[in-house]
Amino acid sequence: MDMKPSFNINVTLKKCFLIITVFFFQSIAWAQDKKVDVDISVNKKESDWYMQPWVWVVGGAIFLLILVGLLKGGGKKE
Repeated sequence: MDMKPSFNINVTLKKCFLIITVFFFQSIAWAQDKKVDVDISVNKKESDWYMQPWVWVVGGAIFLLILVGLLKGGGKKE
């Protein structure tokens, strides 16, 4: 009986390729790591129409009226 070592070249090459690929993608991700400088300026001089609360209330009421109208009109009358 011949004792062969359990060494498979395909598995070893796959593992090496995986390690190299992981290091490659890690270096790309690390190279793109930078601090984000965000400057937000809020202009309170003029207000958009959709930022008004009454617009949302009126829009919600109209939506509910349309929804009720569609649901009520779908029934059979006998």
